[in-house]
Amino acid sequence: MKQIITYTAILALSALPALAEEKNDTLDEGAELLREGFGLLLEGLAEEMAPLAEGWQDFVDDLGDMSLYHAPEVLPNGDIIIRRKTPLPAAPDVPGEIEL
Repeated sequence: MKQIITYTAILALSALPALAEEKNDTLDEGAELLREGFGLLLEGLAEEMAPLAEGWQDFVDDLGDMSLYHAPEVLPNGDIIIRRKTPLPAAPDVPGEIEL
């Protein structure tokens, strides 16, 4: 997501000089405001996404200990499963949960 926003901002900012064929102070001021706005937007998104990224990092770190798992198995239908050596405790029932 961060890359998409960055690329969009780069494309938008690179298109501004093409739009301004003649020198215009108002257009230059507007382009500068747009640049600052995109910068603030990207900084805000990075701050908002930081806790999510840290959570994912913790999740991946927990999965990193491969001694907790058996070797992968390929099922006849092509699915690959990796079973834990010690199953996790059952999750508590959640009211309104849909059973699959």
